Amino acid sequence: MAADARSVLDALEAALPPSVLQRAPIDPRYLKDWMVSAAPEAPPIALTRPRTANDVATVLRICDAHRVPVVPQGGLTGLTGGATPSPGSVVLSLERMSDIESLDPDGSVITVQAGVTLQAVQQAADEAGLMFALDIGARGSCRVGGNAATNAGGNRVLRFGMMRELVLGLEAVLVDGTIVSAMNSMLKNNAGYDLKQLFIGTEGTLGVITRLVLRLHPKPRSVCTAMVSVANYQQVLALLKLARERLGPTLSAYEAMWPDFYSFAREQRGSVPLPEDGTIHVLLETMGTDQARDTELFEASIAAALESGCAVDAVIAQSGRERAALWSTRDASGELARAFSPHVDYDVSLPVGTIGSFADECRRRLHASWPEGGVVCFGHVADGNLHLSAQVRDGIRTKDDTDRIVYGCVAEWQGSVSAEHGIGLLKRAYLGHSRSDAEIALMRRLKAALDPHGILNPGKVL
Repeated sequence: MAADARSVLDALEAALPPSVLQRAPIDPRYLKDWMVSAAPEAPPIALTRPRTANDVATVLRICDAHRVPVVPQGGLTGLTGGATPSPGSVVLSLERMSDIESLDPDGSVITVQAGVTLQAVQQAADEAGLMFALDIGARGSCRVGGNAATNAGGNRVLRFGMMRELVLGLEAVLVDGTIVSAMNSMLKNNAGYDLKQLFIGTEGTLGVITRLVLRLHPKPRSVCTAMVSVANYQQVLALLKLARERLGPTLSAYEAMWPDFYSFAREQRGSVPLPEDGTIHVLLETMGTDQARDTELFEASIAAALESGCAVDAVIAQSGRERAALWSTRDASGELARAFSPHVDYDVSLPVGTIGSFADECRRRLHASWPEGGVVCFGHVADGNLHLSAQVRDGIRTKDDTDRIVYGCVAEWQGSVSAEHGIGLLKRAYLGHSRSDAEIALMRRLKAALDPHGILNPGKVL
């Protein structure tokens, strides 16, 4: 080990409580996040697992003084390599900071440490008769600090917004060890800059989130779910217009599955709720407060869609088991990593009206280059988010090739290369497809101001 590495480790060991620091070699699970297939060639020099914001401040202050990179980690469920350690870095895992500090039912807020899992927050809210609206597949493993750092999305963005809209306040530690407490619990607070936004969606490159005040919502008393088949994407838009007009703010999910994805789901599940007939299938869900009234309105809206011709067929869940079966079809996306391998996943956003033409052209270009490869499309289209998975044949197609095609289309359609997964390592080269030179220059100025030595999660985003 180099002398400078020994020096920073000795300083950390002297300043931190026992058991916070673990020198290399460290447990391999900290060496990469979910989407990165290989650990870094040059491993980190240490793992730190702080229990308090003061511990975090100590780690950052000492590492900054020694110019040693620090890579924050949560649940390691990221999809763009944002938590993958840099060579020679110190890993800063927030997993031990997992306390739920308080829940205020009157204010509908919950105060938590950054290392608590999303599922634990959901359960605490549920026990209080409330709901934390963010929901993603990794709920049992992901940490809310990471959800905030990546501005996570999920299936309910249409109704409740991204993670950004669910964070009222937070505490973050700057690279020099300064603890910035912006633990606001009010919906309205226009007293100066909204400093929490510096740390939400910036992937640990400007500071490390240690605590959060999260907004809760009333627990729904009714949930209505249906799957509808429509002839084409124009009818997806027509159905969305009808659903918004008739169902209003109760509409909480609007998930579209193209025929290629629906066929994949049938292969994985053995059966699907509606015939596999080449149509686009849409899963709709509402959350309301009156089961009888909401069910009547929901069923009438589906009937109107069929009568107007914007829907070809439909099935409405009549029980919790049937609702789970409908969602199981959509959640077959979780099998892509195993059954569609090797493949590359894309998480992009576009103006809602252009998603259909984008998907068609992107698929056409991929198939023109590699006719043997499969492509599946699905997504939360009501909020402009499309997920696309393309099979990669080793020696025939490379990830760089598919990136150029997909992100080239994104640039042409004036979309974003990241809808909800962040930039991390894997999308950094394509940030300019979605952000102007002036925007990126301003990002670099912010980075230089808050992290002048560039030690916070280096190589990510910028």
